[in-house]
Amino acid sequence: MSPTRPLIRPFTGLRPRSEDAAAVAAPPYDVLSSEEARELATGKPLSFLHISKAEIDLPPELDHYAPEVYAKSAENLQRLIDSGVLLRDASPCFYAYRLVMGEHVQTGLVAAASVADYDSNRIRKHEFTRPDKEDDRVRQIEALNAQTGPVLLAHPDSTEAERLIALATENAPVADVTAHDGIRHTIWKIDDTDSVARISAVFDVMPNLYIADGHHRSAAASRVAAARRGKGNAPGSAEFFLSVIFPARQMRIMDYNRVVRDLNGLSVETFVAAVGQRYAVTPSSSAVKPEKTGVCGMYLAGQWYRLSISPEFVPQENPVRRLDVSVLSEQILGPLLGITDLRRDKRIDFIGGIRGLTELERRVNNGEMAVAFAMHPTQMAELMSVADAGEVMPPKSTWFEPKLADGLVSHVLD
Repeated sequence: MSPTRPLIRPFTGLRPRSEDAAAVAAPPYDVLSSEEARELATGKPLSFLHISKAEIDLPPELDHYAPEVYAKSAENLQRLIDSGVLLRDASPCFYAYRLVMGEHVQTGLVAAASVADYDSNRIRKHEFTRPDKEDDRVRQIEALNAQTGPVLLAHPDSTEAERLIALATENAPVADVTAHDGIRHTIWKIDDTDSVARISAVFDVMPNLYIADGHHRSAAASRVAAARRGKGNAPGSAEFFLSVIFPARQMRIMDYNRVVRDLNGLSVETFVAAVGQRYAVTPSSSAVKPEKTGVCGMYLAGQWYRLSISPEFVPQENPVRRLDVSVLSEQILGPLLGITDLRRDKRIDFIGGIRGLTELERRVNNGEMAVAFAMHPTQMAELMSVADAGEVMPPKSTWFEPKLADGLVSHVLD
């Protein structure tokens, strides 16, 4: 039976003219520092970074959470609307969104997802959020009266959903952009009533969607909706949040690797011997990129090792503790290196797999770090199992690539 409320719905997207899409599209607000954003946006007045990271247009010493930043963001958005660079579609639409990174291709749906279903956990979470980061997104949404950073969602296998979205890609796109990092972003508008109705029907019977990336954005959208309800506002577009939904099987999680500053007072020999009580340790003449769950690479004192965990140390019945990143924490980081709080301990750092294993070697070889661990990527099935169990992933468990662009479609609130 279909639920009484829609899981997703079409919306009147705010998006750049086709000829301006490349100039507008920008990396997500949270993958660049302010300094990196300032440099990337130099000489690019249409870049969405002027909206998503408006501090780049203000004095560097200003607090990035100051009211002036949100006001500047709203001013910059209005400037692009007034100049005709950003246009709002006349009728509610879905949009197909294709990402191409090398030979990897994934095609999904841009839609407004239900806040009520997020609140009831039909749209499932797997991370804790930080209040300060939620506050930032709430202020940004309220200042713009729009959601400009999409939440990355995954849907369970659905041949029909994939087929319907693929049909839209046979038409001419409304945006086709190859970003500075070589990733291609292509958007198609889906506005005919029949296609919209069919897509809505297919998604409305899905049992769950899963947040892959964007927990702070979705939490902020829920808070904005609750605040507006509390003021007696009639339900409107704030009851939905901007999302891009891909088939889980198409999504790509890369490894999220760990580097540690010291060996907690242990000698190299003592440390390797202690690791050997938990993992089978095999020296390697080349960098170790783990080929399966239960295996990780370790780089220490100029030497790579292949580590294979002994099965008795893996609690298979627990979807969180059986993750490779959890096993590493429980067997090495905590008991041997004294690192028990991954969020706050300054002795550990995390390196996305997009940077390669040479970055691990560099951080150890230059003396900044003592040891590096190359992880096997967390799998989507593992993420979904954790979310289904109502649990949360350890910090820095997933690194999704390719990443969505900001600015190609935004969701304006009533």
